[in-house]
Amino acid sequence: MSFSKRLREKVNPIWEASFDHPFVTKLADGSLDLRCFRYYVLQDSYYLSHFARVQALGAAKATDLSMTASFANHAQNTYEAELSLHENFSKKLGISQEEKETFQPAPTAYAYTSHMYRAAYEGHVGDILAAILPCYWLYYEIGERLKGSKPGEEIYQEWIDAYGSEWFRTLVEEQIARLDRIAEQVTEADRKRMEQHFIISSQYEYSFWEMAYTLEQWPVEEKEKVKDAN
Repeated sequence: MSFSKRLREKVNPIWEASFDHPFVTKLADGSLDLRCFRYYVLQDSYYLSHFARVQALGAAKATDLSMTASFANHAQNTYEAELSLHENFSKKLGISQEEKETFQPAPTAYAYTSHMYRAAYEGHVGDILAAILPCYWLYYEIGERLKGSKPGEEIYQEWIDAYGSEWFRTLVEEQIARLDRIAEQVTEADRKRMEQHFIISSQYEYSFWEMAYTLEQWPVEEKEKVKDAN
């Protein structure tokens, strides 16, 4: 069994929880509160801006020029395709420039991106790929599952269409194949560490839906901290 298939089997309970999360199921049938999706767009735009940087770190740590070019291309795709999609969502949802400038990430968004940076700075290109791959792969599987859904909300349909596209499938399959090639070349200790990155990222993917669905906030509001300090 390939390394990627073994990982996919190990995280299956986590991914099934993502498939069944009310954020995902209600997005599919159109009943998701737009406030939740608006919150998700803001948090995911933050996440993707750091995801692209981690992809760029993958380009820097790549073991050959071909891999460097591929990671750089993926970072460019994140900027041009996914972030532009979020720009479109922002306009439709009335997210202002001021709101973007004063944005603060929720605990889960901050923690997830911090996890990816840790994998990137402490490890090699295999660690980076293992940490970022669940985002690609899980979204692809969700896009496949939601094909044919008719949410009746234009913005939800656009989201489904984006992640169920042939273009996105190609990106995912390329990265899965690369992970397997790297896994064949590294030590067993490396593979165990990569597996742990993959599992943690899968847990954060589930937490990201929960974060958006509950409009997660930091436990102590800033105004309370300022008041206490005075």
